[in-house]
Amino acid sequence: MLFLVAALLLFGVVLGTVAHAPLTFSVAIGLVIAVWLGIFAIRERHGRGRSTSAH
Repeated sequence: MLFLVAALLLFGVVLGTVAHAPLTFSVAIGLVIAVWLGIFAIRERHGRGRSTSAH
């Protein structure tokens, strides 16, 4: 429950920051985060595929 409260508090802070930032800045940061998450997902998938085939 405490985790949920902390997550909602952080979500509110982030949304409040985005609401006061220019739209272009928000879109640029969103794209950076999306690319970062995509790279992370590809690296995780590649790493897991390699570790399961080694066993």
